[in-house]
Formats: sequence, C-alpha cells, structure tokens
Amino acid sequence: MSQEFEYKQALIIRLDLKIGRGKIAVQCSHAAVGAAEEARTRFPQWWKGWLEDGQRKIALKVPDLDALLNLENNGRRNRLPVYLVRDRGLTQVPPDTVTCVGIGPAPSTLVDNLTGDLALL
Repeated sequence: MSQEFEYKQALIIRLDLKIGRGKIAVQCSHAAVGAAEEARTRFPQWWKGWLEDGQRKIALKVPDLDALLNLENNGRRNRLPVYLVRDRGLTQVPPDTVTCVGIGPAPSTLVDNLTGDLALL
C-alpha cells in the first residue's frame, strides 16, 4: 500500500567525499534540521503541513560538489527552503567542506521537480 505525501524534505549527500555511514547520518541530520528551521520561519504553512503529514524525508546522492551546489542554487532560485551543510572539520573532512544540502520541507511536487532524477542513497 502506497501513501502519497503532500510535503517532503530531500537530503542530498556528496559521494566523492568517501565518508562513513555515521558521518553521512550526522550530515543529513544537520541538513534536515537546518532546512526545517528555514521552512518554519519562511514557509510556516509548508512546515506545519509537513509536520502533520508525517515529516517525510528522502535521502539522495550526487557525485560531487558541483552537482550539490547546482541543487542548492536551483532550490534557492525556486524559492524553496534550503540549507547547505559545511562541516567543522573535526573528524573525517577538512574544515568548511560542503557535505550535504537539505531542500524542503515543501510541497512534494516542487521537491520532486528538483530531485526526481537523483538516485536514492
């Protein structure tokens, strides 16, 4: 049985960094919280709908920094909640390494327009 969600959030990680699974989970968590806060302040109706809709999230991957920054720019250009994660560099990557981006929560169709061609993580 499939359920359609009106709102979703996409968490997109770079594969070229070769970071561990735990680090990926933490970076995606930073992106999820940051983008949700962006939605809460700028798009409260989307944020509230997303909370009521079960807080759907999807984890996706891109090959490199250029692809990640392209998604970030497209998200901002389309006026969606976006949060770019820059790591502090305390463990596996140098300081200020861009690792992940969160897009949404926003209407699922808007998120899918930007991320629909990406592979699942």
